Amino acid sequence: MVTWRTAILSAVAVCLFAAVALAQESRSEISLQGTGFYTKDTTGQGIRQQTTDTGGFLLGYRYNLNRWLAAETAYGFVRNTQTYSVPLSAGSGIQSSVHQATGGLVFRLPSPARLRLSPYVLAEGGALVFSPTRNTLVAGVQTQARGAFVYGGGGDFFLSKHLSLRAEYRGFVYKAPDFGFQALNTDAVTHTAQPSAGIVFHF
Repeated sequence: MVTWRTAILSAVAVCLFAAVALAQESRSEISLQGTGFYTKDTTGQGIRQQTTDTGGFLLGYRYNLNRWLAAETAYGFVRNTQTYSVPLSAGSGIQSSVHQATGGLVFRLPSPARLRLSPYVLAEGGALVFSPTRNTLVAGVQTQARGAFVYGGGGDFFLSKHLSLRAEYRGFVYKAPDFGFQALNTDAVTHTAQPSAGIVFHF
């Protein structure tokens, strides 16, 4: 658990240092968004897995390579509960903090300048790290990372040269977590929808 926390904090630190180093080129963006987190129910190997809907935040850094292409790294956090059709202990599910760390490319789409709108699509890869909380009563659960493919798109509405509003959608495709319990392994791929909105600082 400590290893994953250290890795995530290190990734965030790298993003911040990169932002400082590249700021002088005026190609950088830092975004802060509030998110929803909606995961599809999963069934496999006779097990049904359900996940509570929840909300969280997303912190991103984007460097514009040119007017059409940018590189991005992002960190997000939510907390939800996984329940399974297989009984673990009386009336309990597995509550976990879900950390997301992703990176990839953003492709900007043409848009008339008078609209002050910059639409884009994105393709990224990374990991979702499921870390059980102290509220979980199930013994033996383990922190687990799942590789994820991320696709999505959105748009920035410019309020000024250095400030814009962002609306975005991200879809995560990954293998459903089992927290180290073979009895909970659905061996199925699941999907999480993450709509978000927030603010972007350009510098």
